[in-house]
Amino acid sequence: MRIIKGFEAAKEALSRRGPSAAALETDEREKDVRTWIDDVRKRGDAAVRDYTLKFDGVKLTSLEVSKKQIAAAYDQVDARLLSAMKLAARRIRSYHTAQKRNLVRDGDRGGLGWKMRPLNRIGVYTPGFPPLPSSLLMVVTPAKVAGVKDVILMTPPGKSGSVSPLTLVAADIAGVDRIFSVGGAQAIAALAFGTESVPAVDKVCGPGNVYVTLAKKLVYGVVGIDGLFGPSEVLIIADAAANPAYVASDLLAQAEHNLGSAVLVTTSQSMVDKVMQEVEKQLGELPDSERTRDSLGLRGVMAVVANINQAIELANLYAPEHLLLQVKDAASYVDKISNAGCIVLGEKGTVALGDYIAGPSHVLPTGGTARFSSPLNVTDFVKLTSVIDVDAALLKKLGPAAQTLAKAEGLEAHAKAVERRLR
Repeated sequence: MRIIKGFEAAKEALSRRGPSAAALETDEREKDVRTWIDDVRKRGDAAVRDYTLKFDGVKLTSLEVSKKQIAAAYDQVDARLLSAMKLAARRIRSYHTAQKRNLVRDGDRGGLGWKMRPLNRIGVYTPGFPPLPSSLLMVVTPAKVAGVKDVILMTPPGKSGSVSPLTLVAADIAGVDRIFSVGGAQAIAALAFGTESVPAVDKVCGPGNVYVTLAKKLVYGVVGIDGLFGPSEVLIIADAAANPAYVASDLLAQAEHNLGSAVLVTTSQSMVDKVMQEVEKQLGELPDSERTRDSLGLRGVMAVVANINQAIELANLYAPEHLLLQVKDAASYVDKISNAGCIVLGEKGTVALGDYIAGPSHVLPTGGTARFSSPLNVTDFVKLTSVIDVDAALLKKLGPAAQTLAKAEGLEAHAKAVERRLR
């Protein structure tokens, strides 16, 4: 891990973050993805089958997973794991139900108002291996709470040609309506344009590899997307009283992610030394310690600053996906944090709880996009329609000004449409 001393040096280092996923370069991969999308749009199921055979080595007879296969999957999932998924689903549902009550509601201001309507159908993508049941729960549950009627899941078939039982069970618990064993860019294209088997959706959500991300980028506008997500990241703010073992454990957890960024900002040089010792100690407990060590070496940063306010300024500059506050009276600093996907408080707090079971969706803005983006939530699955109820009094009050503005813009028919009603 790089060790940086001083606020200005840390500010310069953290501002040199690489491009976000939204800035994916237009290269040969994007050209390929565009070709595949066009092919699926034109040939439908036939193109989907061809690309599944080409990229996954699986010849599909049916794209859709049957209800019988989903029911049978429960017998192949460990009881403790099943219980954990059900607990997570309950907590995610409870959190987003409370959120819906506060954020998603119709409004009326005496003839001017708005109506909230859920999206009709969304598509969710999840990788095939390793299966990510937590991501399914975190994406699908808020959508169902928002009132989405139809959720379509796309996930690659395994080498055996079947979908992981864990994925099937997680999808069923979350409330997925139909499951298709299709992965890659062709899955995103099928969701965007529809095929003979796959219905077209209104929005596409979920994580995937670079080809899936590029496909989401290219179909945006035909459908909505949840976002273009880059590598996961954490920034930890720790004071001299923080537990170095806890801090080290979250740095290592972050380093498990492919290209995950792990940043520690502390007010104590001795904390850096203690955390480094703990990192070495805990690496010995991990099965893939060399890969994790390499990840920390590549994207790990420890910065020593003068005080907590400087640490918070760095956090707001970096706009991390996860911000872990391991400081005294952590709650008193929350209002000073303006840019973060998720803030985790408390000495016992760890990002891993948010990743799996706390309640808020773990689909969070990455790459500094927390400056202008929010975590996935119920508002991602509704749309707002303005309502303007005009009576004679309102027309008399507003009509002349509307005419004046229309004429200033050279739109005479607009002005006359108001004039006719004022007669």
